[in-house]
Amino acid sequence: QVQLVESGGGLVETGGSLGLSCAASGGTFNSLGWFRQAPGKEREFVAAISWSEGRSYVDDSVKGRFTISRDNGKNTAYLQMISLKPADTGTYYCAAAYSILTSLSINYRYWGQGTQVTVSS
Repeated sequence: QVQLVESGGGLVETGGSLGLSCAASGGTFNSLGWFRQAPGKEREFVAAISWSEGRSYVDDSVKGRFTISRDNGKNTAYLQMISLKPADTGTYYCAAAYSILTSLSINYRYWGQGTQVTVSS
């Protein structure tokens, strides 16, 4: 059973930066993804990274602004966000999957509790 704990959310102004962390424990997995959900909207994929190789990709909506990385020694993944926009506001979740670099939430078996990111205009 994999446990995931996100941290690092907060309030930031438009154009600002924020870094999220996701600490994993309790088991192994092949990919870790970040998703976000704004109020009244469906959860959407943000980025994913393969845990062993470190290959990653991000959704086009955040490409060039968000970077996903991981530290295997610390069993922690990160999402570095720059040039934030109000549209980036939402609850950010990390999730672990046995699939490789999948953007489909249905493939993620384990989920964190989420951390709130609010970008003020």
